[in-house]
Amino acid sequence: MKKTALYVGSFDPITNGHLDIIKRASVCYDEVVVGIAMNSKKNHFFTFEERKEIMEEILADFENVKVDMFTGLLADYVNENKFDFVIRGLRATMDFEYEIQMAQMNARLYKHDVETVFLMTNPKYSFISSSLIKEVYSLGGDIKGLVPDGVLKHMEKKKIGEE
Repeated sequence: MKKTALYVGSFDPITNGHLDIIKRASVCYDEVVVGIAMNSKKNHFFTFEERKEIMEEILADFENVKVDMFTGLLADYVNENKFDFVIRGLRATMDFEYEIQMAQMNARLYKHDVETVFLMTNPKYSFISSSLIKEVYSLGGDIKGLVPDGVLKHMEKKKIGEE
């Protein structure tokens, strides 16, 4: 039986921590969908469509990984697409408290058996968040090695275009 997993986030931008989780998930599941969620509460650097284009570029070499976008409830998207697993990355204990609450709420909303799988972030990426990346970058800090090189190129191009 084919095992399908969803790894969801806003990915604005995708970090090397996200990429590490995707690489590890891709060897565990037959198909991994990276679901880019629209979160209107966040201040986005890249548009919804730009995030999808960048993600597809970064993940082009992964044969069993595809990229999709969605709005609304995660549980609705999972139910519509009949995923078997939802992958969530954990960096620290504060992530766990939030993620376990969300996983338990979503489990109540799923219409079929769906397992939430927590993958610990590689310790060398445990301090990275997309929000921190955007803040450091906006203040002129060096983020090389914290995001894929392709992401950094897109960020530089967008910043130049805004000046």
